[in-house]
Amino acid sequence: MEPIVTNPRARRDYHILDTFEAGIVLRGTEVKAVREKRVSLREAYAEVRKGEVWLRNARIEEYRPGGWLNHPPDADRKLLLHRHEIHRLQGQLAAKGHTLVPLALYWKNGRIKVELAVARGKSEVDRREDIKRRELDREMRRAMSRQERRPRT
Repeated sequence: MEPIVTNPRARRDYHILDTFEAGIVLRGTEVKAVREKRVSLREAYAEVRKGEVWLRNARIEEYRPGGWLNHPPDADRKLLLHRHEIHRLQGQLAAKGHTLVPLALYWKNGRIKVELAVARGKSEVDRREDIKRRELDREMRRAMSRQERRPRT
């Protein structure tokens, strides 16, 4: 599953608690724009409205040759989930501080899917700890690779 686009801020700004796979309702010109990777999930989030899940603030740029058939780039897009998954989502989102964020857009069996995550926001301290942990891991890998390259006597 090669992602078309990922949400770079999701894993940095949130603790991921649970993930879901959802279909997405798109028009023809939107699909063509997604094929060209002219889509951004940077500010996107999802919400449950009247028993349906909607993707908000996902920007799919206009398809240039589309002409008057083009779609509005910032439109809300309906996500397709089973009813029991929507009920499970609603239960998880009822907890304080939990939100629904898209992690990635990808192709699966000829259809575009969205990976959604129930997430809780990270504090500034958590973000700093993640950065420190990444830097320590990077230094450890560098030291290990230097150790392997050194000739043995």
